[in-house]
Amino acid sequence: MTVEITLRPGESEDKLRFYASKVLKIKEKDVGGLRILKKSIDARKKPNVIINYRVSVWKKGEKPDIPPVYAPKSSAESRAKRPVVVGFGPAGMFAALVLSEAGMKPIVLERGGSVDERIGKIDGFWGGGALDPETNVQFGEGGAGTFSDGKLTTGTKDERISYVLNRLVGFGAEEHILWDSKPHIGTDRLREVVRNLREYVISLGAEVRFNTKMTALRVEDGRVTGARVSGGEIIDCDALILAIGHSARDTVEYLEEIGVPMEPKAFSMGVRIEHGQKSVDFAQYGFIPERRELPPADYKLSVSFPEGDSAYTFCMCPGGYVVAAASEENRVCTNGMSYSDRAGENANAALLVTLTPDKFPYPGVLGGMRWQRDIESAAFRLGGGDYSAPAQRVGDFLADRASTGAGKVIPTYKPGVKWCDLRDCLPEVITKTLKKSIPALAGKLRGFDDPDAVMTAAETRSSSPVRILRGAGFESELKGLYPCGEGAGYAGGIVSAAVDGVRVSERLI
Repeated sequence: MTVEITLRPGESEDKLRFYASKVLKIKEKDVGGLRILKKSIDARKKPNVIINYRVSVWKKGEKPDIPPVYAPKSSAESRAKRPVVVGFGPAGMFAALVLSEAGMKPIVLERGGSVDERIGKIDGFWGGGALDPETNVQFGEGGAGTFSDGKLTTGTKDERISYVLNRLVGFGAEEHILWDSKPHIGTDRLREVVRNLREYVISLGAEVRFNTKMTALRVEDGRVTGARVSGGEIIDCDALILAIGHSARDTVEYLEEIGVPMEPKAFSMGVRIEHGQKSVDFAQYGFIPERRELPPADYKLSVSFPEGDSAYTFCMCPGGYVVAAASEENRVCTNGMSYSDRAGENANAALLVTLTPDKFPYPGVLGGMRWQRDIESAAFRLGGGDYSAPAQRVGDFLADRASTGAGKVIPTYKPGVKWCDLRDCLPEVITKTLKKSIPALAGKLRGFDDPDAVMTAAETRSSSPVRILRGAGFESELKGLYPCGEGAGYAGGIVSAAVDGVRVSERLI
């Protein structure tokens, strides 16, 4: 049976078995087993924080109550040509996984390097070295999510989510992601998961080619018949899953050139905002807990105004770091990252303004993408031209004055920040909305408008500004092309992208 149990901060989960026996009105030794189904923190009556559990429990001699896990199709008709998967982020990885287990032996093309190659090049870039436009935070094994918090929350409802989470555990993620209400892996553990998944699909006959960029499609009679890659080789195929991520701008430009149907879509841009983690803990819990009692607190905030403007926080990283996430030379963009222990001094989140196509300064399908580039170029110049990022204290931003240095919150962005007025790189449609949103959000999270909180620009890659159109069967008007995941405009995070990869690969099977 399923029961609800409450623990206090610091109480061991070993006590769940004892409390479950009381609900069942049996002795603890007669409890046959217990499985956690959901865990969440309730801080509505702070500082009296409680931890709620929903558990499945059964008596000795009873059959365990284990919920079924979704299983995708695992057998396929033989194909004359191997399917190609372009991109090895969450969508591409899970597409390759499902296809491999169905015996289809996909060929995976990833423009960036392996996760180990990425670590070296990204650490070098963050330390002040050169940017590699092909292997960076955006491109390479695991996609942009590999260098993030590894957050696994999603607003989507799909039976495949259980499959994705269980497979992540099988490849090395900690089991708690199956029941935490706000699961995350952490960038350090996610790197291990990515390696293990890759080695597994290769063992099933998949081919994973790193540093191999798809440069063109071979099209005959309205159908994809091959993919040209860097170096000139053409790979024969009649089915190509396009899981390129939200930053493959050159690929999107090529698709527009050859007439693949696309449309502009709403997306968001803004800044990364950093607070001291302890101030967020106090605001959310009503006290500053020991880490054995409660995890670092997080938040998710939004606000809308009568005139139609809105802002929200996204990809919040407790105990995390703001990182340089550029993928094009002479442009600056930011992202957030946490390790699995979330032990950093600061909390950060994207603070974003929703931007619809009618607000884009450029017309056409790629208008939003051109706008992203403009802002990133302006941030590069304002930061001093060495990939330092422009930054401003919240108090100065609200007072319309430039910042000259840090207060009690020390920015974590590497290679460094340049203090300034962010209005010199961000357009008014963003800064005007941010200025009225910050005090409004402080009404929902005490201290959000802390004058010493740091805003770092520019956060431009929250999602793709373009949707690559596809029909009910996930296929483009260009037959054999299957747009997939976040870069194609059909997902918004690790889990939803992975789910889309499963769905599209099932269609091929």
